[in-house]
Amino acid sequence: MIKLSEMAKEMKLETIQSEWDDSVVEGGYTSDLLSDVMANAVQGQVLITIQAHKNTIAVATLAGISAIVLANDRPVLEDMIEAAKEAGVAIFRSSETQFVLSGKLYLLLRGGSL
Repeated sequence: MIKLSEMAKEMKLETIQSEWDDSVVEGGYTSDLLSDVMANAVQGQVLITIQAHKNTIAVATLAGISAIVLANDRPVLEDMIEAAKEAGVAIFRSSETQFVLSGKLYLLLRGGSL
């Protein structure tokens, strides 16, 4: 297992919201349908998505998700950043696709190198 800070460094993610606990990443979930995330994501996972709005933070909080990784260089609204600060959810961003980010996280969690 790896910590959020290690994941961000290894995956070369841009940190958008940095007020969070450096928790252990236990897995990942990739989806853009927030109802799907609520139904299937579990605590300790990282959400990989393009949904860059404050409702994503509410869903992350409900599911126990510690961080959101936004793909495709999605712009982030200030109200999302503020909601994430209040909830202690990290926000990262990358220019890579959800497919690539999911693959990288999968490799990292299994001890592979990128």
